[in-house]
Amino acid sequence: MNDSIRIRSRGYLPHWERDGATYFITFGTADSLPSLVIERMRSERDSILQTASQFRRTLTASEECHLDQLKAVDRYLDIGHGACVLRRADNARIVTSALQYFDGQRYELLAWCVMPNHVHVVMRVLPRFELSQVLHSWKSFSAKKINAVLRATGEFWRHEYYDHLVRNDADLDRVMDYVAQNPLQAGLRNWPHVWSDPDRSLAGGTPAVP
Repeated sequence: MNDSIRIRSRGYLPHWERDGATYFITFGTADSLPSLVIERMRSERDSILQTASQFRRTLTASEECHLDQLKAVDRYLDIGHGACVLRRADNARIVTSALQYFDGQRYELLAWCVMPNHVHVVMRVLPRFELSQVLHSWKSFSAKKINAVLRATGEFWRHEYYDHLVRNDADLDRVMDYVAQNPLQAGLRNWPHVWSDPDRSLAGGTPAVP
């Protein structure tokens, strides 16, 4: 297995990749760009706080400044942008089916949540498969099915997506908890389209991103 970390730039967001790695993924509907931007900001904020806590130190001046820039993230994260067609149970089930279809064959699902206008997934890519291939399969299958239900045409998913290369078990706990709690944070009570594996672990470990 190739253990080296690769950085692939495409569109607005950089993508960190490693063979057999575990990822936290967010992808959204074509009308949900603000949500993807906010997800990126939220992850940056959590990463700053986690790093300081892990090394038991106070925040640096630059970190404090960056957090000040991100302080409004929570307020905007839970605002639904676009038509929010995944609020419909039939559409959400289509996405769930797409996520589960190759589970255990191309990847291992650790957690997922289908929100009204975006999707969170924590998963481990299995050898011989690439993250971009997995995302394309999910989005292509679900887009065709949902567009048929809506009697719509055109782009359903936004081309760009956000991915975070999970670094260690503490990082895994953080992103898994985030996915599990996201519906409640967005005011979606008794939201059924969320799941997480209680026996989670970062098998083999993932080296820290520089």
